[in-house]
Amino acid sequence: MENSPRAGRVAAGVAASHPATAEAGLRILRAGGSAADAAVAAVLATCVAETVYTGLGGGGFATYFDAASGEVTCLDFFVSVPGTDGDRRAGPMTAVDVFFGGVPQVYSIGGASVAVPGVPAGCGEVHRRWGRLPWEALVAPAYELAVTGVALPEAHARTLEACAPALAPGDGAAIYAPGGRLLRGGDRLFHPGLASALEALAADGPALFYTGAYASLLVETVRAAGGALGPMDLAAYRVIETPVDHARLGPYRVRARHDLNRTVDTIAALPPGLADLPRPARAVAVAAALRDRGRQKIGDTTHISVVDPDGNACVITTTMGLGAAVWLPGLGVNLNSMLGEGELITDDLAPGRRMSSNMCPLVVIDESGALAVAAGSAGASRIRTALVDTLIGVLIDGLDMPSAIARPRFHVVDDTVHAEPGCPRDELDALVEAGWQLREWPEINHYFGGVTAVGVGGAAGDPRRDGVGLLL
Repeated sequence: MENSPRAGRVAAGVAASHPATAEAGLRILRAGGSAADAAVAAVLATCVAETVYTGLGGGGFATYFDAASGEVTCLDFFVSVPGTDGDRRAGPMTAVDVFFGGVPQVYSIGGASVAVPGVPAGCGEVHRRWGRLPWEALVAPAYELAVTGVALPEAHARTLEACAPALAPGDGAAIYAPGGRLLRGGDRLFHPGLASALEALAADGPALFYTGAYASLLVETVRAAGGALGPMDLAAYRVIETPVDHARLGPYRVRARHDLNRTVDTIAALPPGLADLPRPARAVAVAAALRDRGRQKIGDTTHISVVDPDGNACVITTTMGLGAAVWLPGLGVNLNSMLGEGELITDDLAPGRRMSSNMCPLVVIDESGALAVAAGSAGASRIRTALVDTLIGVLIDGLDMPSAIARPRFHVVDDTVHAEPGCPRDELDALVEAGWQLREWPEINHYFGGVTAVGVGGAAGDPRRDGVGLLL
């Protein structure tokens, strides 16, 4: 893991939650690709190397910073609710128990949990707007990984163990538990047929999944599993440009979409003199801003952060929930389970409606208008916690990026502070004195998010996900 100097322009680089993913992005930067090109290539690589977290059947968000103009753009390619065809009602979902931190979490999977996927369309739109290299070149690294398979990092193996009730049923058994044994760290993760799917994606573009050869297969597969997805749902899907929120953190401006967990609002609510507060008092102030009303689902999510030599940044977060255990036959593509994610179900959901999400890829701009940080995180309701702590570490405490991401975090749920080992004792004591309940975790855990970031202080991925940062 390399670091850039604390002062001066942010170095070009890629941060991701798998070495193969980061290498895919770096390869595109070396070939002269833009930040958008490298981010798309890395996202497609996650659909091979990080399928415990994401895939072509998922959805996501992108934030792009244009260095020449200073403009920030946020794109929504998250999943939407199916059923606009009106000719099919979804059947029941299948409930699964997933143990997380020793506590059972109930999720639902199956065809009825599948929402309209957005990852192919999102990658296509990011490339259309800001890409330089041919589309086929961006798919190539993922295709090559799909041909050989990739090593499963130890941290991903721990996630797999927790999420096996959702990932390993049906066709997932041969992929994640070959021979009846779950993959372990270092084992090869291989998806039969996925190379063929990526080869077709390179040739036909993202329309392959919406109006092309795979659209009818998608509909037939989901409906056979009890879902309501129809051809009109796919044909009508569009990437949406969303408003960009902003907040001050010291002399810096944080820019991102307005997410379900209000990340930018939380930053805006921090005391303006945060840097001058004693650390115990600061911990209490941050905990108050982070109070999270009961949401603590796992959230299988991953993130890519890229900065190119021109200072442009592209940050993309994607997810498929736990995965529906509904696979496109012969293509190695699992579909999302977002309609089975309880914390994302809102009263206004209706066919054609875009679902909400906690995902918040962001950029931070310094006083001169230049990029300071490009970052995002995995971790459902802990995304906000992980990002706020990392930004405070880099921009307020002056840590390098790897140190800021790796340091122990605490997360607030209702009146309880969940703390990783190594959180300063005087800060924890101050939280208890302020009336918070304290739950101390025995280990650094992927529950607390998975940040990847490039900026002042270097490029880094989260050790909780075996992430890496690479500089050009």
